[in-house]
Amino acid sequence: MAVNEKPENAPEHCPGPSTEQAGKASACQGCPNQNICATAPKGPDPALPLIKERMSSVKHKILILSGKGGVGKSTFTSQLGFAFSNDENIQVGVMDIDVCGPSIPKIMGLDGEQIHQSLSGWSPVYVQDNLGVMSIGFMLSNPDDAVIWRGPKKNGLIKQFLKDVDWGDLDYMLIDTPPGTSDEHLSITQCLKESGIDGAIIITTPQEVAIQDVRREIDFCRKVKLPILGIVENMSGFVCPNCKGESIIFAPTTGGGKKLAEDEKVPFLGSIPLDPRIDKLTKSPQDKYFLPSSPESLHNFLGLQTSIKH
Repeated sequence: MAVNEKPENAPEHCPGPSTEQAGKASACQGCPNQNICATAPKGPDPALPLIKERMSSVKHKILILSGKGGVGKSTFTSQLGFAFSNDENIQVGVMDIDVCGPSIPKIMGLDGEQIHQSLSGWSPVYVQDNLGVMSIGFMLSNPDDAVIWRGPKKNGLIKQFLKDVDWGDLDYMLIDTPPGTSDEHLSITQCLKESGIDGAIIITTPQEVAIQDVRREIDFCRKVKLPILGIVENMSGFVCPNCKGESIIFAPTTGGGKKLAEDEKVPFLGSIPLDPRIDKLTKSPQDKYFLPSSPESLHNFLGLQTSIKH
């Protein structure tokens, strides 16, 4: 949804989100978008041309979404970033816009790193020469500090990450988002509307409690006209590293991610199992990147990576 467009679920006499009466008119009473419209800046956003210019050097922009927390968005984002950057000819950026729960620095082995500024803007923190990362986690004096921000301040930081960071020439920008469909999601889709977003990868786990929330995320994507690249089912099973036997931890009682993709008519990109080596990601920097251990899982992950590339 662009700043000057009416939401699909707006009341009949909606004044429009960019007008002075947005969120204040009598027609706005009871509208689920009332607070967002009332606090959103009116008129053309001066940051948008700057964002468009900075993003012109980024070939592909991909959002990692899920309506549910704890399904592995950040882990998937980091592993996809490492997988892409395994090719030295591919330049990758990871942007963490989970303002209140930034876990990318920890997962990618970047604890304690800080952002540096140059004449061309903020410099991403580099895991390796072709993989840069930006997160509010680099700005916290203590990683345990709570970030207690309202929407406008979150939106301001996201704009800074887009217009003030010297990303350079990137082949892929992977944007890790918080769970849900709130300020951060609206902000990133609006800010990148003119620059173009390739689409969203939606992460789910097999059980119905996650599937239910992911359906809402799919609805969000359709309402804001964000293309869906596909669904990935994470934690689809557990492959024992010793006997290689597979156990189902989260039962797909309603068919899991694959059935959801069929019902919603979106691509199913693949399944990723639980892997006991996942714990090493936050403990051993040399183990930041791994592929699932069983041959079938390895095949699935490589196929998933190829599907996203193309």
